[in-house]
Amino acid sequence: MQPYIHKVQYYETDKMGIVHHSNYIRYMEEARVDFLEKIGWGFDRLEQEGIVSPVVGVQVRYKQPARFPERIVVVVQIHKYNGTLMHIGYEMKNAATGQVLCTAISEHCFLDTTGKPLRLRHNWEALDGILKGFAQDYEKAQSK
Repeated sequence: MQPYIHKVQYYETDKMGIVHHSNYIRYMEEARVDFLEKIGWGFDRLEQEGIVSPVVGVQVRYKQPARFPERIVVVVQIHKYNGTLMHIGYEMKNAATGQVLCTAISEHCFLDTTGKPLRLRHNWEALDGILKGFAQDYEKAQSK
């Protein structure tokens, strides 16, 4: 799957001319939205199906700064998935140099619109299968 690419905007930088750390969380969300659209389950479809997937945790490791007007390549991988919880991994690299700028994980659960936890395998087998497949692919790649 093609990674997400973000062009750093001037307003995203601080007085030192580097991307402010909080913007990497936004890049994660942009990449997650892009990933879900590419697998056919964009946020509009999830919401129509009555599924919400809030962030319940985030871990970020900053390695090198990004600057205006660089492009950042964000690779998204499903690290863990069990039908109710999902961990998404992100690797952000400078598009020109390939240098890793940041690695991160966001943790999500699945709820209905009233806040009740959902098990995707019960009513959304297609989405469950897709996410399970990505998590299995990640596990296989890690065991090599």
